Amino acid sequence: MILSPAVRATSGLGITQIIGWGTTFLMPSVLGRPIEHDLGLPSEVVYGGITVMFGMGALFAPWVGKSMDRLGARGLMATGSLVYALSLAALAASQGLVSYLLCWAAMGIASTLALNTPASIALAQVAGTRARQAIAILAIVGGFASTVFWPISGLLEPLIGWRGTLLVFAGLHLLVCLPVHLLMLPGRPPAHAAAAAPAPAASLSAADSTRAFLLLATAFSCGAFIFTGFIVHAIGVLRGLGHDPATALLLASLIGPAQVAVRAVELTFGHRYSIMSSALFAAAVLPLGLGLAWLAGGNFAVALLCLMAYGVANGLKAVLRATLPLALFGRAQFGTYMGRLALPQGIVSAAAPPVLAAVMANFGAEGVLATCFVAATVALAATVALARTSPAIR
Repeated sequence: MILSPAVRATSGLGITQIIGWGTTFLMPSVLGRPIEHDLGLPSEVVYGGITVMFGMGALFAPWVGKSMDRLGARGLMATGSLVYALSLAALAASQGLVSYLLCWAAMGIASTLALNTPASIALAQVAGTRARQAIAILAIVGGFASTVFWPISGLLEPLIGWRGTLLVFAGLHLLVCLPVHLLMLPGRPPAHAAAAAPAPAASLSAADSTRAFLLLATAFSCGAFIFTGFIVHAIGVLRGLGHDPATALLLASLIGPAQVAVRAVELTFGHRYSIMSSALFAAAVLPLGLGLAWLAGGNFAVALLCLMAYGVANGLKAVLRATLPLALFGRAQFGTYMGRLALPQGIVSAAAPPVLAAVMANFGAEGVLATCFVAATVALAATVALARTSPAIR
């Protein structure tokens, strides 16, 4: 059976996204402690590598997005796989603070070439009118990165150490991700892009397009602050609200299933409602859950509702961050818009964990929830204004 280019690309990118997230963003959760002990670095520095990765990736995102519009996905994403492999191999040989953080900076460049946003741009180029479904599938598959790589990391580290584990991860990028990107993605953007793409909001004037972009950037950046920052401190917040460690862990573990479930709903029924309706729902449910937890988060049912709302909103965001700009601006310059949107999101994502750590230290769990509630309310207001600016978006 011959698979269509869209099916091949979606399947291949699903594999590379699991490897990409599992070997970078999720890696310190398992390997962080042995890295701390071996290199003599404090935990905030070890986990600060993630902040460096997001910050460096944000700086390169606009250039990468524009380049993908001109050059296509294959060469750039394949280059990202090579940089990932070299970065992880160098990280395995790191001996101190400077080399450790420089490797994370290199992984930030690799991530902006091969992780998340480039994958969405590639699917928009290949899948045409079925881009929404393809991106939803990719989001569902990517949600299993922790399920796959936390056990793998936990199995490998006692056997070959954290350095050997990182070398294995480097090999995966070289032997799996690189061939996938070279063999399953087109070398150039499809010539039929304009005809096959979902039509942008033709009624938007130049001024309204600028307004829509600013509102979208505001909503996505506020969401990125919450989604990147809160997850790092979720268990600490729950314990600060009075839940015992086992209950806090149980509640936090339910975020993943909520994310995957709502992405499955979006994949199955998304054609029956507009993308803007999905965006409004995600934007509304998040401040509701956070606000209730801020008021009465010590109650198990309220805490559960908060985390379910967080999981649902975050699950939809993974799809909407690509499909909503595609619907608003079309595919001809989709990469350019995605790169520009990724810049503020990346900066906010880099800042969120340490900012919320400071809030946690000074104002406790209630302070974290209050801060996230304010950010979620701003995101909701921006999304409502966006819906009024672009009423024709489907």
